[in-house]
Amino acid sequence: MKNKLGTLLVSVGLGLGLASGTVMAQERVFFGIATGGTGGTYYPLGGMLAQVISNNSDLGDKKISATAETGNASVANATLLGRGAIESAFVAADVLDAAYNGKNQFDGKAIKNLRALGALYPETVQLVSQPDIKSFSDLKGKSVSSGSPGSGQWQLLGDLLVAYGMNRKDIKEDYSSFSQSAEKIKDGNLGASLITAGSPTSSIVELSNSHDVNIIPLSGEAIDKLRQSQPYYAKTVLPAGTYKGIDKDIETIAVRAIWASHSDLSDDVAYAVTKALYENTDTMAKVHVKGKEITLQTALESVSIPLHPGAERYYREKGLIK
Repeated sequence: MKNKLGTLLVSVGLGLGLASGTVMAQERVFFGIATGGTGGTYYPLGGMLAQVISNNSDLGDKKISATAETGNASVANATLLGRGAIESAFVAADVLDAAYNGKNQFDGKAIKNLRALGALYPETVQLVSQPDIKSFSDLKGKSVSSGSPGSGQWQLLGDLLVAYGMNRKDIKEDYSSFSQSAEKIKDGNLGASLITAGSPTSSIVELSNSHDVNIIPLSGEAIDKLRQSQPYYAKTVLPAGTYKGIDKDIETIAVRAIWASHSDLSDDVAYAVTKALYENTDTMAKVHVKGKEITLQTALESVSIPLHPGAERYYREKGLIK
């Protein structure tokens, strides 16, 4: 966090008092990455990204030591960045845009120091439910989780309810994390949960391996209406076989995850970490199937807020920005 991250720590020379003299250790720059809960995709990819940065970033005579931290997902992560409490975070593209421009949950509270480092991968909106819930309208009167407080799920659920001609009074809203939602569905204590993450998502994999579940399609006129108000959502398909018991393709929507920072991060550090990621995407692909979708070619997709100058310098070198 701010009391240690981003601060240079100069190691005391080894062998103090020895006749042979003092050997100085390399200076370190600590760099944090706020991710999400352990049941989603942000967490494992953030951990691998921290390793990639620590092993491959170059600051000359300094070494970047990166760490990934669990978090409460997009809304909370954007707020952390706004306070300068961490160097970087994963944030959904629509939430990042809302935070920068002071919309939706950030109405009147625009966070103008947010900066983008690059786009990551598309996150699939998965509306996971008990087997007897087949459509969105079946959610009426049921308990539905909109994710941890501070996540982007709350706004998404509200948008979906409006698109389908419903409101929050039509459901019993729950605020469980992805992992908690999976456990509640398994125990019969929750009707459905919105889980927006890279698929396959570990919490859904574990749930479907031990409990029959359904994934409700999100398509048709209602979704066309939603996409008019939330243009960051793209139509996508969750392939058959992604989870046990899901034997047909499911039409749904997705939004790209963005790696974001703030304006106080030094240009040199922003350049170094951006380069480390996009020149080592093969390593990211080894930890999660969504890591394969992180590419330099798509690094600027869905980025609607200003780029960090350090990241922009890297993209100019690579020819993505003229």
